[in-house]
Amino acid sequence: MKIYLTKFHYKNKYKVFDYLIYIALLLPSLVYGAVSVTRNFLYKKNLFKSYKPDLYIISVGNLTTGGTGKTPITAEITNYLTNKGKKVCILSRGYGGQISNKNVNVVSDGDEIKYSAKEAGDEPFLLAQNCKNAAVLTCSSRVKAAEYAKNILHADGAVLDDGFQHQKLKRDLNILVVDSEKKFSNGHVLPLGALREPVCGIERADRIVVVNKNFDDTEAKIYVDELKNKYKKPVFLCNMKPEKIYNIETEEILPENTAMFAFCAIGQPEQFYNFLPHHLLKGTKNFPDHHIYTQEDIETLATHHKVLVTTEKDAVKLKTLDLKNIEVYALKLKPELDIKGLLNE
Repeated sequence: MKIYLTKFHYKNKYKVFDYLIYIALLLPSLVYGAVSVTRNFLYKKNLFKSYKPDLYIISVGNLTTGGTGKTPITAEITNYLTNKGKKVCILSRGYGGQISNKNVNVVSDGDEIKYSAKEAGDEPFLLAQNCKNAAVLTCSSRVKAAEYAKNILHADGAVLDDGFQHQKLKRDLNILVVDSEKKFSNGHVLPLGALREPVCGIERADRIVVVNKNFDDTEAKIYVDELKNKYKKPVFLCNMKPEKIYNIETEEILPENTAMFAFCAIGQPEQFYNFLPHHLLKGTKNFPDHHIYTQEDIETLATHHKVLVTTEKDAVKLKTLDLKNIEVYALKLKPELDIKGLLNE
């Protein structure tokens, strides 16, 4: 059902069954939207209080569910700051992790990763892997995590991964990430659409990043100009480029012209598949977003083809499985983005 709804949120034409789903979800969506608008209004009028720790806070988030590319952008910003000598912590909710997030968990202290992807959640673990000099903290309370970053780790700043809706923690820079193709789904909030809040929430953004996951960025550039003209905010283009396909155990590069079977458990799977050579792609398998893979999953996938390819986000969740005699590769994407301009330095 989750996979169906993901597709439903981006449909242009409805069949009879789709209209029945639309009618069933309309009322819950209206209620959700009303609650969201009321909450945003209360924060705007300072009736709900935001807390600002003595830290420079950057938030990276989006208006929709599913993958827009915010995690790679969070990593790029973090590495840019740590390379300049800043002590930075990444704050994540830790969605999908097995460890309790009621208290602060130090997934990485900047030197050592202390939890597996299964325990910490796939996104915090991936950030810990890709941001070697930054601490990664998970907690349901971003305020509590920010206080820990300042008082215990003595950080200079913090980057909120997926933090756009977490208004309880006041930020210095609010970055909104938008997919150039998926945009704002069908314009409806959950569960009828993919929006976490109405599109008017874009007014809280200080910067907008349009992520292009296609080889041609012509349409993405047009969309950048549209957003600039409509919202009068700085808008940046981020092109996601395939860097390499590597074996997740040996890190060997996949030889050219190798046939493959692809699978993933992300919000927008077709965008991942588009980066793979179609003439070599022998099939695909979608799992629900944040799916926890089992040994049976991977062995069943291996019956389709001896070479399996997935995303880096999925690959970190396979580390605890027995991959003996199973060749699993991951596609590494590199965001091309003007980080200096984005941070207004």
